[in-house]
Amino acid sequence: MKGPRKTENQSPSENAHLSAGREVLKIEADALIKLEHSLGDTFSTAIEKLCQINGRVVVTGMGKSGHIGKKVAATLSSTGTPALFVHPAEASHGDLGMITREDAVLAISNSGETTELNDIVVYTRRFNVPLIAIVGRDRSSLEKNADITIVLPDYPEACPMGLAPTTSTTMTLALGDAIAVALLKRASFSSLKFQELHPGGSIGKRLITVANLMHSAENMPLVKETARVSDAILEMTAKSFGCVGVVNTDNQLIGIITDGDLRRNMGENLLALNVTVVMTKSPKQIIQSALAAEALWIMNESAITSLFVTSEGIPCGIIHMHDCLRAEVA
Repeated sequence: MKGPRKTENQSPSENAHLSAGREVLKIEADALIKLEHSLGDTFSTAIEKLCQINGRVVVTGMGKSGHIGKKVAATLSSTGTPALFVHPAEASHGDLGMITREDAVLAISNSGETTELNDIVVYTRRFNVPLIAIVGRDRSSLEKNADITIVLPDYPEACPMGLAPTTSTTMTLALGDAIAVALLKRASFSSLKFQELHPGGSIGKRLITVANLMHSAENMPLVKETARVSDAILEMTAKSFGCVGVVNTDNQLIGIITDGDLRRNMGENLLALNVTVVMTKSPKQIIQSALAAEALWIMNESAITSLFVTSEGIPCGIIHMHDCLRAEVA
């Protein structure tokens, strides 16, 4: 846990460092607010255009704009919009072939006068490839040649000399996120699809579904409602889940028998009893498209170690708490 800010007993130089850092953050935060208020019809038109293409979003930019462009392309790709980054200099030496007539180009240039972008701009005009520009000033060459232009608000760079790209790159990065999320919402991008694109790392683990971990078919411990407790115990022992599900003639899950149920009904005639006598009715269930994290939460809340997976009440699998823990689902 972070401690409180130290303001006392600091040297003048330390205070100056803090002041400089906070000033940069304030300038950039204020610029983002201004960017938010500046978004309008042009932004909406750009989103509509990107939704209409059948290919990919080709992001390009030079220098710092290029670095931002790579991140924008990566964010678009990871949120369901196929995208790639093409370096302007490499485009002039063969990489123009990476841009198809099904694509759209998103060109980033703070000045709007980046000469390295010329060949890409000419290529888009020649083959009627939609060109969307993000620029930092009005009436630039790039704006004049683009189909759609989003102009960043006029706001000073956080650099005291006003030269190093700071505020402008922050706004561009945030605008890229805004475009990606707007496209994500337009496409109704689901958490399941997100998990498909992020199979590794902590994101992938959080988005693992029940279907990814459940045991199905012959691995499910099940008995018919006409079975005896002795049959249920044999099934429990064979499948090693510490429980057995009870299904009716329509294969609907109507109950579950656990070790606890057996102990509570211990008696001389226990083995001969019908399973419906000792079972717990209406057991907890989950669907296979649910997140494994939800299954783990249900098991923790209900103090159980296994959970049947059903489709319209019919068992299609079973998931154990250990399955979730092994997959590092938290």
